[in-house]
Amino acid sequence: MKLLSTIFDRTIEVLAVFARVLVVCVMLVVCADVVMRYFFNSPMFWVLESTQFALVFITFLGATWVLKNDGHVRMDIVINRFSPRTQDRINIVTSILCALVCLVVTWYGVKVGWDYIQINYLYPGSLVIPAYLLEAVIPIGGFLLFIQFLRRAYGHLEKLRGS
Repeated sequence: MKLLSTIFDRTIEVLAVFARVLVVCVMLVVCADVVMRYFFNSPMFWVLESTQFALVFITFLGATWVLKNDGHVRMDIVINRFSPRTQDRINIVTSILCALVCLVVTWYGVKVGWDYIQINYLYPGSLVIPAYLLEAVIPIGGFLLFIQFLRRAYGHLEKLRGS
């Protein structure tokens, strides 16, 4: 189990690095497009679509790392009013609920992706790309979040048992 946990942690670290690289690339490409558009009157036609796709990748590749490092927004003003044991109970319940939501996102992401493969759906626009290639990050990211929420719930359960 320790080996699987290590592999999972390294996987989300690599995906988070990839998400960071995408953020930098988006920034550079958008700046280059602004320069090309306003100074040379020659915009890069592919920038808008590629940055839209990149933002989806950034979100789904980085969210699990953010959750693992406890960086998501939460209602501290409310939860800090409870005892540590109650906080752990609340965190267990919310983690399980979020894991279930992520499982639903994963299921529908796979379903939609499979439909796109079957009908060979291509995104319309300046970049003609098979939709399933771009949509694949949604069930992958959703599944990784599902696992991390379960790990988070288990961690709080262990903390509750230990206190």
